[in-house]
Parts: sequence; C-alpha cells; structure tokens
Amino acid sequence: MELRHLRYFLAVAEALNFTKAAALLRVAQPALSRRVQDLEDEIGVDLLKRSSRGVVLTAEGKLFLEKTRQLLKLADESVEQVRALARGQYGELHIGYSPSPTVEILPPALAAFQKAFPQVNVLLHDASQRELIEGLRNGTLELAITVPPAGDQTAGIQFEVLRTYPLCVAMTAAHPFARMKSVPLERLAAESLVALRRKDYPEADHFLDRLFASSRGKPRIAVECDSASSLITEVEAGRGIALATSVFKLVAGKRLLYRPLTGTTEVLSVGIARASKGDVTPAGENFCEIVRKISKGVNGAKPKSSGVRLKPVKRVVEE
Repeated sequence: MELRHLRYFLAVAEALNFTKAAALLRVAQPALSRRVQDLEDEIGVDLLKRSSRGVVLTAEGKLFLEKTRQLLKLADESVEQVRALARGQYGELHIGYSPSPTVEILPPALAAFQKAFPQVNVLLHDASQRELIEGLRNGTLELAITVPPAGDQTAGIQFEVLRTYPLCVAMTAAHPFARMKSVPLERLAAESLVALRRKDYPEADHFLDRLFASSRGKPRIAVECDSASSLITEVEAGRGIALATSVFKLVAGKRLLYRPLTGTTEVLSVGIARASKGDVTPAGENFCEIVRKISKGVNGAKPKSSGVRLKPVKRVVEE
C-alpha cells in the first residue's frame, strides 16, 4: 500500500465516479480502477460498490475514507513541517543568555524573531557563564547571548561581537564617588568592590585582572555574588561599589548611581557564543541574523524585524 493508492481511493470516494476522479488525478480511468482494486484486494474487503451509474461507499469504505483523510493530512503536514524546519521556520530553539549584559538586545530580538517565525518555540535559559559554556559544549544549548568567554572557557567556543559598552561605576548616593562627574581607574584600587563569584563567572575575574593590569593595581573584592540581582542588593546596602555598563541601569533602575570610568579603553562586549563543532539549525541561524539587525539598531534607527531575507551566519570570530 502506497500513499498514491490512498490518494486514488480518496478521489474516487469523494467524486463517486471513476471518470471524474480520473480526470481530477490526470490518470487513465482503467489504471485508476486497477489501483483501487489492488487496494481492496490488499485490505481484503470491498470499499466500493460499482454500478453503471457510478459507485457508492460500503460501510467499510466510509470508515476507510475517514482514516484515509486523516493519514493524508498527517503526511502532508509532516512534509510541510520538515520543509519549514529546513527553512528555519519551525522547531524548538534553546538559547542561553546572561540577563544583565543582554537586557538591551535580547528582548527586542526575541520579539522580532517570534513575529517573523511564530512556529519556532524559543526556550530561554538564564545561567551563569560557566553553565552557558557547558550547555554549548554538551549540545543542550544551541546558542548563547552573553559576554566573551575567557581562560579555559574559550576552548571549542566561537564568539561573535554584537555590541560594546563603555564601563562605569555603580554606587549609592552616599558614596564619595557620587560627588564626582567621573571616576579615574586608579581610584578604584583603594575601594571595596562587589563582584560576581569567580567560580561561576571566571570571565568577570579575567576582566578585572585585565582592567587593573594597566594601572598596576589589584582589585579589592569585598563581596562575591551569584547573580546580578544579588550584586545590586550588596551595592545598595553599602558593602562596596561595582563595575558596570550603561545597560546596567535598565536592570537596577534608580536604586544606584552611575559614573563613567576614565583612564581605560576597556569595554564590555556582548555577542553570540556557539560551539565550534556544534550544529546550529536554520532556525538558530535566523535568530542570529535578527539579533545582529537589532544590535545595529539599538540607540539608532529601528531595524526591520520581518519581511527580510535572512542569510546564514558568516561573521564568526574564533576565540
């Protein structure tokens, strides 16, 4: 039994006439009659009662017609879904992300992607940098929108920069730095810093070492936090100040004050991380293209999020 046998039977059962069905299918009537007869012989029951005036369905034929419609509908849907999957328009996409650094990029990118590809189910995974890298390496994550990996995290990981942000210092209104228009880098060495836990965020530790290397100072870490929300709370409680970027204001709001950091050219990068040998689906490639467009449009012209021809990822930099 083949799908074409079912399609032949469906045409005859709906037209109740071999001549009309043959014309619709564009096949010779004798060939159509033989195929339907072969189907009945294989099943072992009569599906049609034939007469000079046409055909009528038997009770078995009526039941088989109902099941045939369901089978052919399922077959057609399966073919369309596979084709949509190949176009990146269907499926499931697991994206990891760092909440604070991506707050300006990820929400509008996700909204634009869901509008353009509503049949792709995007599952977001909020995780530490260590967990994001592990997820990319073991294949549980397809992509991650995050800061650049550092140290042993770079092995087997590709990173594409989307945006860079200048550094600033986050503090309470009671801190002496609040009276300054900007904070020189050398002044930070004597201050108590609130930072992310180096065990879970080794890239933050590498960043601090690189930042202070130019001033020959060493950061004084007073408190290590397991998340950005904890870091905000610790700074707000007066336990120290923290390095941040302008987008951090979107997370902490008016709970903290911010002053630009001077005396350094270091910036914080945000981009797309993926496993070098990973399998990024067409849906993942489409997501990358939309994230790029959104990143270019941040603080500028509003980017087009749909109705555009998406291209595969090309601009990937190996770390």
